Amino acid sequence: MEIDSPRVEDGAAIWRIARDSQVLDLNSSYSYLLWCRDFATTSVVARDRPGGDPIAFVTGYVRPERPETLVVWQVAVDNAHRGRGLAGTLLDALTLKVAASHGITTVETTITPDNVPSDRLFTSYAERRGASVSREVLFDAGVFPADPGESHLPEVLYRIAPVAA
Repeated sequence: MEIDSPRVEDGAAIWRIARDSQVLDLNSSYSYLLWCRDFATTSVVARDRPGGDPIAFVTGYVRPERPETLVVWQVAVDNAHRGRGLAGTLLDALTLKVAASHGITTVETTITPDNVPSDRLFTSYAERRGASVSREVLFDAGVFPADPGESHLPEVLYRIAPVAA
């Protein structure tokens, strides 16, 4: 396995992994191409072999108004590679990468209350780092647009600190 920065040509594979997760909010395929171009230094992919297609990814960005904070946008692992701790490995690798280049001390992410796997991922990440986790509702369900008969659960902000390299 190889952990690498995403490249523009990885955008389609990352979009497919996100789509097939059936859990993530799926962004447009165009947004994943932009992400691979504009946020490659704050994102990582796993490849099953050097130079191969991505089998997992973590996308993130440094908050402009809080440059010590890495926001983890999405984490996904291809169905065939789940259950091996790959998401945690990628999250650790991304933290080391961004801490070295940007000096981050805090990781933020949002998780819906029904997403138990993500809660476990980020709680165990904090435990491995000896960091604390604070939680608060960032976006209440009412601020999301919804088609009739659909709704979005609130997004709970997880703030994990300190996470120095």
